[in-house]
Amino acid sequence: MGYVDYEVEGAVGVITINRPKSLNALNSEVLDDLKKVFDGVDLETVRCLVLTGAGDKSFVAGADIGEMSTLTKAEGTAFGKKGNDLFLEIESFPIPVIAAINGFALGGGNEISMACDIRLCSDNAVFGQPEVGLGITPGFGGTQRLARLVGMGMAKQLVYTARNIKADEAYRIGLVNAVYTQEELLPAAKKLAATIAGNAPIAVRNCKKAINEGCQVSISEGVALEEKYFGDCFESEDQKEGMANFLRKKDDPKKVKHVAFQNK
Repeated sequence: MGYVDYEVEGAVGVITINRPKSLNALNSEVLDDLKKVFDGVDLETVRCLVLTGAGDKSFVAGADIGEMSTLTKAEGTAFGKKGNDLFLEIESFPIPVIAAINGFALGGGNEISMACDIRLCSDNAVFGQPEVGLGITPGFGGTQRLARLVGMGMAKQLVYTARNIKADEAYRIGLVNAVYTQEELLPAAKKLAATIAGNAPIAVRNCKKAINEGCQVSISEGVALEEKYFGDCFESEDQKEGMANFLRKKDDPKKVKHVAFQNK
């Protein structure tokens, strides 16, 4: 599909932004292609996604400056909404999304990675919000998610200075979960995705909803949400079989069987 490739390996889907000559920069067509891919994911079979960029230089180098340079105020607002609508969809997507950041993650590239649940990066990755150096603000959630991830002080420093940081500093401030060599990155992301996909899918989905929604409300409202999603799990076959298997193991390890969790 245009600038975005999609492959399924078992219960893991791999989405690749494929515009390497432009360092996988996000233009309107790329955003449209990404939305079509996410909207087309078969949630009956796929339980975790990996999002990455083509080539070994760039995950996503940012939004396409060539396209943005001629936008009017109204067009700029509409372009920001287009990106934000997609990134909100990724953030709230029913199954987890892992960003495998293989190089530059600047501007919109950093912003799309922050919309993912987990961020892994290569040791040549570079992160930043360079927008103020271009006369604009971050427009795809950078002023919002960065502060939530690394704290307000660090986020303001990175946004106000337009300074780029390397993989080791991104790991130090908590922007990424782990750093790998370029060769190790995608296999590590797929392995993590397969581990997640091997767990009870309803439980994983409910955990994602509880964390995402709970972080936006008070702790008392958050634990109420957790109680609801916890209770919902007791309507699933996964809970019944998962706990029965645990009890079998406790009584007699020889009776333990593999639990094949279902999407129902």
